[in-house]
Amino acid sequence: MDWKKYPNFTPKEMACQHCGADGIKPELMDKLQALRTKYGKPLRVTSGYRCPQHPIEARKSTLGAHASGLAVDLGVQYKDAHEVLRIAFELGFSGIGVQQKGSGRFIHLDVVNTDNRPTVWSY
Repeated sequence: MDWKKYPNFTPKEMACQHCGADGIKPELMDKLQALRTKYGKPLRVTSGYRCPQHPIEARKSTLGAHASGLAVDLGVQYKDAHEVLRIAFELGFSGIGVQQKGSGRFIHLDVVNTDNRPTVWSY
């Protein structure tokens, strides 16, 4: 992957937190960089690629979008969450999950294209 195309992100922050593997896909990074450029402020990545052995993925019956390298979780809340969501809808992210209660607030964004799952959900 040509990381020069994504000046606001690093391979390390997108790598699996379990094993360090790099499996993030360019189609996600293209949209993520567009979001960051339009948003104009730093975005904190709380989870990028997850290998199949990552504890969260290992608990699932079917691997999720993170294991395909097509999803990211961003640590945003309050007014910032509203703005990130507005831009994400505008840019056409295909999956948007929202966790905005309690501690550990985040927004999940993905570019998975399947017809059999919701486009927007809450945790």
